[in-house]
Amino acid sequence: MPYISNTESQRQAMLKQIGVASFEELLAAIPPKMRLQGSLNMDKPYSELEISRKVKELTCNDVCTGYANSFLGAGVYDHFIPAAVDSIMSRPEFFTAYTPYQAEVSQGTLQFIYEYQTMICELTGMEIANASMYDGASAIAEAILMGVRKNRLYKAIIPETLHPEYKKVVQIYTEGLKIELITAPMKDGVLDLEALEALMDDSVGSVVLQNPNFFGNLEAGEAIGNIVHKYPKALYIVCANPISLNILKAPAAYGADIVVGEGQALGNNINVGGPLFGFFATKLDMARQMPGRIVGGTLDKEGRRAYALTLQAREQHIRRAKATSNICSNQSLCTLAAVVYMSLMGKEGLKEVATQSAQKAHYLAGEIAKIDGFSLTWPKATFFNEFVLDTPIPAAEIVEKLCPRGIYPGVDMGRFGMPDKLMIAVTEKKTKVDMDALVTALKEVSRV
Repeated sequence: MPYISNTESQRQAMLKQIGVASFEELLAAIPPKMRLQGSLNMDKPYSELEISRKVKELTCNDVCTGYANSFLGAGVYDHFIPAAVDSIMSRPEFFTAYTPYQAEVSQGTLQFIYEYQTMICELTGMEIANASMYDGASAIAEAILMGVRKNRLYKAIIPETLHPEYKKVVQIYTEGLKIELITAPMKDGVLDLEALEALMDDSVGSVVLQNPNFFGNLEAGEAIGNIVHKYPKALYIVCANPISLNILKAPAAYGADIVVGEGQALGNNINVGGPLFGFFATKLDMARQMPGRIVGGTLDKEGRRAYALTLQAREQHIRRAKATSNICSNQSLCTLAAVVYMSLMGKEGLKEVATQSAQKAHYLAGEIAKIDGFSLTWPKATFFNEFVLDTPIPAAEIVEKLCPRGIYPGVDMGRFGMPDKLMIAVTEKKTKVDMDALVTALKEVSRV
């Protein structure tokens, strides 16, 4: 690493101080197959014209959802984004993907963060929200850590119905902090209430619920809240789909103490899976335990409306032992898209998006269930805009056959250990023609 000024003797002294013999020992946790073996094998240098052509050639291999008939979901959703979102985002008083360290001169950035926080509170029913998190998965993990700071209880219950990738992030976040993670089993596609009740005791610090859950099914949020709150110190953490909150009961209404979730569906493109942003809201009495930062509204000395970073209990501002998080930024550009999107859509527009997504999903599920060999995996469960199907042939085979036809039929659940299941997501963008095309294609490829 020639650009680092440390000499070899200084490097050896640092390695000795931390108790390892070589730099390679620091990489022991990284699987060998993930490490670079040999040189990078890079091409010769290109001119600007040549590299532009090369990049265009590579990007032309991508297929966007504007051209494909896509039913992909599993946490990232293809909702319609008005053209005005990009236009307003590009205004110089708002447009920045970076953190406003000089907060006093970043009034445009601070204003939209303040409005964003307000909108998240209205969606979730909570009293205070932060400026955003990196994504929905890390927001859940940070909520568990916040619970530990609040009640000093190091046991957290997570449901089997939680997104498997969220679960991995939570495990990595908590593994060095002596937090015990307990998985509550599911029954009929939702959390098993009896099993949850059996797991609860005075040592449980928090219970996580994803609603709608990973499979798209709606959980018994109120009943679960009642179970959790039998234990006064336990915190109820709900991970919600923000679009669903426009027609479903707000988590605050069924007892949530902390509400988090993935915000990509609010005006952000899929963009090959990112960037994303997580939202995080809670009760006012836990504001000082919340990670990240909070923008507040005030008046300047001339009586004009002004905004300032009100709370920022992060490592770069206070002593590490008292910091609520090492998060040094928020997903500013993504939350800007969200606040512009929600402003343009309004309450009725957002309600229409949620309603159409749910109605169209139920229409499509009913039509596919008529095909021989296809059926809903959990027919008794109620779902929002996503559902899981049992398939007559491996779902991977269905995906392989339909992708060349420009149809992305959903997520092969084989990657999560369910090879004969297909998860389909539907948004307001899907027309009857789109959905009927999928039904016809499924009939054709599933014939033996």
